[in-house]
Amino acid sequence: MNTSPRNIPWGALGPWLALLVTCLFFTTQSERFLSAENLSLVLQQVMVVGVIAIGQTLVILTAGIDLSCGMVMALGGVIMTKFAVHYGLNPYVAIACGLAVTTAFGLLNGLLVTRAKLPPFIVTLGTLNIAFAITQIYSKAQIIPNLPLELTALGNTFNLGQAEVSLGTVTMLVLYVVAWFVLRDTAPGRHLYAVGNAPEAARLTGISVDRVLITVYAMAGLFYGIAALLSVARTGVGDPNAGQTENLDAITAVVLGGTSLFGGRGIILGTLVGAVIVGVFRNGLTLMGVASVYQTLITGILVILAVAADQMSRKGAR
Repeated sequence: MNTSPRNIPWGALGPWLALLVTCLFFTTQSERFLSAENLSLVLQQVMVVGVIAIGQTLVILTAGIDLSCGMVMALGGVIMTKFAVHYGLNPYVAIACGLAVTTAFGLLNGLLVTRAKLPPFIVTLGTLNIAFAITQIYSKAQIIPNLPLELTALGNTFNLGQAEVSLGTVTMLVLYVVAWFVLRDTAPGRHLYAVGNAPEAARLTGISVDRVLITVYAMAGLFYGIAALLSVARTGVGDPNAGQTENLDAITAVVLGGTSLFGGRGIILGTLVGAVIVGVFRNGLTLMGVASVYQTLITGILVILAVAADQMSRKGAR
């Protein structure tokens, strides 16, 4: 099988069609949905999950999964804000410390998967609980307010026509473009796809499978740290209770975006579309007055349908 990211099956088109149908449906249900203000709001609402989902995509492309992403993000946000507010550290140094901690958690996940040969599901389930406990203990379960402007700068907006676009949204889009280029046009990107598709075959061609996996998990941790900064910028506080649903939301975005849970197949821009689909559904249902519990129900159904479609696609490719 060709493992190149340039050769993606129907999953590359499916998410775009799903997004189009979803937008058309909600346009008929609410006249507010298609307004520039509302669409820009959707992007602001998905920017945190969207950036987490970049890291999650990298992991899933290697046939792994990372359940710890939301809690690691929350820990990163608490580190950044507490260092800056309570210890008076330079805000940029505080941000760097937060990114270092989330990257270290990703590195830990990678080492446990490769060196200890533990299943990614079990490893990241464990580090999820560790990150949650550390976050609650270190913050004493208290929100951290009064942040310096440097930590909230990415929450600022600028006018683009009638829409207000946040700097965080721009940051998310730039990160997707960079990730798309790396996965599509560089040797590390091709190696990642090769490892996800057939690790033993990749090893026989001279690719260091363990090195690829460790790098992927560490990079995922870095993306969780960037997402933490975006979360802090959007809310204006360091919140130890953040990230409790972001892991499932990120996995949902990846699956809806057409990336196979079995690894080796998918496209990063599909993940962006998947994140937007989740945001559009929740926004549209809110405009329709649908209770949040039903929004969660529909999201779960979407995930099952996307995984079922992936299964059928794999069987058809054999």
